[in-house]
Amino acid sequence: MSDFLSELGWRGMLHQATDGLSAHLAGGQRTGYCGFDPTADSLTVGNLVSVILLARLQRAGHRPIAVVGGATGLIGDPSGKASERTLLDADRVQHNLNRQKAQMERLLDFTGPCAATIVNNADWLGGLGYIQLLRDIGKHFSVNQMIARDSVSSRLEGREQGISYTEFSYMILQAYDFLHLHRATGCTLQLGGSDQFGNIVSGIDLIRRLDGAQAFGATAPLLLKADGTKFGKSESGNVWLAPDRTSPYRFHQFFLNVADDQVGQLLRWFTFMAQEQVEAIEAEQKARPQDRPAQKALADAVTDMVHGASETASAKAAASALFSGDVRGLSEGTLADVIADLPSSEVARTQLDGQGMPLVDLLPTTTLAASKREARDFLAAGAVSVNGEKAAADARLTAGHLLHGRAILLRRGKKLWHAIRVSA
Repeated sequence: MSDFLSELGWRGMLHQATDGLSAHLAGGQRTGYCGFDPTADSLTVGNLVSVILLARLQRAGHRPIAVVGGATGLIGDPSGKASERTLLDADRVQHNLNRQKAQMERLLDFTGPCAATIVNNADWLGGLGYIQLLRDIGKHFSVNQMIARDSVSSRLEGREQGISYTEFSYMILQAYDFLHLHRATGCTLQLGGSDQFGNIVSGIDLIRRLDGAQAFGATAPLLLKADGTKFGKSESGNVWLAPDRTSPYRFHQFFLNVADDQVGQLLRWFTFMAQEQVEAIEAEQKARPQDRPAQKALADAVTDMVHGASETASAKAAASALFSGDVRGLSEGTLADVIADLPSSEVARTQLDGQGMPLVDLLPTTTLAASKREARDFLAAGAVSVNGEKAAADARLTAGHLLHGRAILLRRGKKLWHAIRVSA
């Protein structure tokens, strides 16, 4: 049984821990939980931090519980939100949590003495009456203390938006989750991001008041990019764990392109590499930053964990094809992912029929040439390729150049790509 808090400590993943937690964990196997809000049908890279917290707890010899908020997802957690959430209906919440559960099952071990479990808080909150909640639970909450919580006070300062009674009540429901799990499973630990500490303390206090028992909490820092923005977003939006939302190729590319000054932190947070291995990769990165060994190790490890080794291999093959120019072997799905990441433009399918269209006329409409004269110069110098093959000065694009009947990939030099898509 390893020291869970020490593990979080060297990885920089420990923000706060309540008094006595270290001694409590050292006293035997414990049960801890973390909650997940089913507001979308996939977890994001940001949510992955919480799943990994549970996985680290499990590897330290304890039992993790993932709580999907089938009930609280109908309410919405105000933490970290500047405005009221849009409420989802029960069918949408159920669909979302089913998809999220499938993703968690890839990341946690559900067998053996430390077997993980996934539970839905609708199973106990759904049958809780309003009068019962007010009489048995609500009387233990001070409105003064609730207003002082960061998640509430920041919203009260916004006079136009404010906070509804619905979201104001969220911390009571989360505290009741902890109380229920303590009674039903012996759970004594709640984990979460640093913005959840107030809600965690409310649950600890409720358990003490009603059961006279001690419970604990620990949080991880919020993971931010170097510019202070939320980690887990790309230029095109959230980075999702679901392959139909963010493809394995784009997922791998996201981690492959993280900044040098953050990659060491992400190796610690998102992989299970030992400290010595992380430090060795960092030393290699310092010696050969142009080769990006840390980014490659990070992207491979996280894509393996979320999508599997075969998808990692496919993502790397696609990246290698773009680097080498040998793109004819790309699968249709990977081609679509590659096109989505490249500058692109569209031509009518009829323009490629018969003799096709002169490449010299097309290039100025792309990002590869600013004028027809420049296009002629590039073609004459042999600097332009079509689907990885050097184009002649008088080259014409025809339907025969289409990859999987949908696009043509043009390149100028070694790195500048442009995709030509065909319209119906």
